[in-house]
Amino acid sequence: MSTTNEATVSSEQSLAALPAPSAALATEGVSAWFGDHKVLERVSLAFPLGEVTALIGPSGCGKSTYLRILNRMHEMIRGAALAGKVLLADQDIYDPSVRPAEVRKRIGMVFQKPNPFPAMTVYDNVASGLKLSGMKVADRDAVVEDSLRRAGLWNEVHNRLRSPGGALSGGQQQRLCIARSLAVNPDVLLMDEPCSALDPTSTRRIEDTIAELAGQVTIVIVTHNMQQAARVSRSCAFFLASEGSPGHIVEAGPTEQIFGDPHDARTADYVHGRFG
Repeated sequence: MSTTNEATVSSEQSLAALPAPSAALATEGVSAWFGDHKVLERVSLAFPLGEVTALIGPSGCGKSTYLRILNRMHEMIRGAALAGKVLLADQDIYDPSVRPAEVRKRIGMVFQKPNPFPAMTVYDNVASGLKLSGMKVADRDAVVEDSLRRAGLWNEVHNRLRSPGGALSGGQQQRLCIARSLAVNPDVLLMDEPCSALDPTSTRRIEDTIAELAGQVTIVIVTHNMQQAARVSRSCAFFLASEGSPGHIVEAGPTEQIFGDPHDARTADYVHGRFG
């Protein structure tokens, strides 16, 4: 993977005012702690614009922690600490001049368990993304429809927009959460094992949605499903941790290489199911 060049940015500049870099998002030397426990060691990685990158590795190697660092959710945990840089549009999102709410508007998150507002209607679930981010739009109906279409859900719910979001199936709820994130038109969408609680049919629909979104938004997905990583991503990063050693990247590169001709024997062992 390529890396972005660090740029000095005036503290008065907002993220929205900055030109697009060669990578949508990048980290430089990111390390993380929970109290005295170090969970990540100097992770440097760049995510190409409009592509899907899969983060793979055994449980406990820091993948989900790293994902949460990418939109400033890590700092919400008591005792959490961070070193290094996370660059969006070549500006460090942890700079004191950058508001967390602005970061999370541009870098959305879809969690492992679908979390729509259960008593809120399908329509209001999607529109809530606009309200929470403070975005004003001329045609809210059009934004809701477009977001549901991009999430691959419109044809299934267009006659049920006033029904509770909690009445949808699990797979539909997850796509509703994707639509809610897309409503604010993010640059990056983070997905933390979005299919782990879903049946095979719902998983396929989520994967189809990811494929359709590729090119429109940069996607970073954490998955333990190696077949899924191979299907949906163009790039992969293999994380590993061991007793006494925090999570770190063993190898990163094009998905075809990681699965077909990895440089490190540990990568080959993991993607072929010999451990983890």
